[in-house]
Amino acid sequence: MFNTILCRYGELGLKGDNRGFFEKTLLSNMARVLEPIPGVKVQRLYGRILVTCQEDVEGVLERLKLVFGLVSFSPVIAVQPDLEAIYQAAAGLLLAHHSIQTLAVRARRADKRFPLTSPDLGAWLGSRLLPLRPELRVDLEHPDLRIEVEVRESAALIFAETYPGPGGLPVSCSGKGLLLLSGGLDSPVAGWMAMKRGIQLSAVYYHSFPFTSEHARLKVIDLGRKLAQYNRGSLRLSVIDVAALQESIIKQGPEKLRVTLLRRMMMRLAEKTAREQRARVLITGDSVGQVASQTLESMGVISQAVSMLHLRPLCGMDKIEITSLARQIDTYDISILPYQDCCSLFVPRHPATRPHLDETLKAESRLDWEPLLEEAYQRREDFRISPTTVQGWEG
Repeated sequence: MFNTILCRYGELGLKGDNRGFFEKTLLSNMARVLEPIPGVKVQRLYGRILVTCQEDVEGVLERLKLVFGLVSFSPVIAVQPDLEAIYQAAAGLLLAHHSIQTLAVRARRADKRFPLTSPDLGAWLGSRLLPLRPELRVDLEHPDLRIEVEVRESAALIFAETYPGPGGLPVSCSGKGLLLLSGGLDSPVAGWMAMKRGIQLSAVYYHSFPFTSEHARLKVIDLGRKLAQYNRGSLRLSVIDVAALQESIIKQGPEKLRVTLLRRMMMRLAEKTAREQRARVLITGDSVGQVASQTLESMGVISQAVSMLHLRPLCGMDKIEITSLARQIDTYDISILPYQDCCSLFVPRHPATRPHLDETLKAESRLDWEPLLEEAYQRREDFRISPTTVQGWEG
């Protein structure tokens, strides 16, 4: 019955002179996500986007849920902008829904040349449809079935279902960012939220063999697959072994500052990676007050290790909210697998919750960390991850 999907966007329409740029980015991202499905065409209308497909409408709908910038979409029947054609399509929709008791009809005339106004078209169509099902009642507020019509210059679009999209801005329209991706719940959610604001992601993961197992790295790769679905279909992941840095910190640094010192090293490695990739911002899964390293004092000392902009999309969320979003984006079951990251195995019995910068700098000065950091960076492994494949990075 359906061969077309009507897609809607929200805040993109408010971008003024830059609206065209945002719309073109959205169309490009949609085309990229839908590319594996044959016979799909993406067309821009004023304020709307149409996707036509020869088959696999359900597959197209599932992929559109991965495109930031779309606020909703509906499978539609596209017919000529003619009253009888509109009625026939709407009647087919009505008769396909058997177990309903109430009905509403809503019309929108985008083409002002159409002979009936929006209210008149809705009233006319409703008066034609009700005799087909005399037992139905009209309920304009909460109907069991709402048949909607949009009349445009080239077609009339008739539909009865609307699915929510992820909203936000199209990925890449805000530039590039580097996500510090661990195997926990928080960082994948932070990455998802950054992509929702139009940031195209790459990621860095800190491995610590033999303190962390190969299973921990594979777990992060699986999280990367999930994020890649939203990230225009791919994600660059850099894996950096920080075992030598950890050993140096354990031997020469104060126990209470171990996590602070390690996270400062991680931020430096992330900044170096980001600058090479021309990313503009570092992204972490910090939530204020959640653990010792996420007090305001700790976050301030850790951030001062770098000069690059540092975003914390989860800073105002609690664990319940983060867990709920992790379930929604399908990273929760991977994140809770019992393979710990390098920080969780490194936490002292009594970590500093309010470290001072001068104390931290003094402890850091006793570490010969520069050559260790450079060696770790040079020995990193780079991967290109898609939802179905993992490849070594090729430039």
